[in-house]
Amino acid sequence: MRSLSRRKAFLLAVAIAGTLDLSYAILFSGYHGVPALRICQAVASGLLGKAAFDGGVPVAALGVALHYAIMSGAAGAYAWASGIVPVLARRPIPCGMVFGLAMYAVMNFVVLPLSAFPFPFRFSLDLFVADLLVHMFFVGVPIALLAGKPRQAATQRLQTV
Repeated sequence: MRSLSRRKAFLLAVAIAGTLDLSYAILFSGYHGVPALRICQAVASGLLGKAAFDGGVPVAALGVALHYAIMSGAAGAYAWASGIVPVLARRPIPCGMVFGLAMYAVMNFVVLPLSAFPFPFRFSLDLFVADLLVHMFFVGVPIALLAGKPRQAATQRLQTV
């Protein structure tokens, strides 16, 4: 089977993790009565503050772009780290799960508090559990499987020499 180039694997990791995460946010929030447009504006509010909710579709599009930019940073960080810590490439599923948990923690306890996001954090057990599971399996694992894969193949080739 032909392997993906490093660039294609990276872009696929971003596309899959970003789409799964955003789809979850839209579906979960929609179930609770929050429209998709508002979810995308909420992402943009990290940059624009409360004014993001008055910006309509253009600001929602900015939110989507920012979401995928964040996923690009996460996938890039994992790809970089997998070159330094080989176990990240050798054991992508458990390492991806841990990476997803770390992403959840960084986003909720570092990025959001430092951003212009206008709402205080409110704890909800169902949201907390769902967010953790999504970050573990829909974000961390796809990033680990794809972003770490090109280095994994190179690592395996080096070990056989």
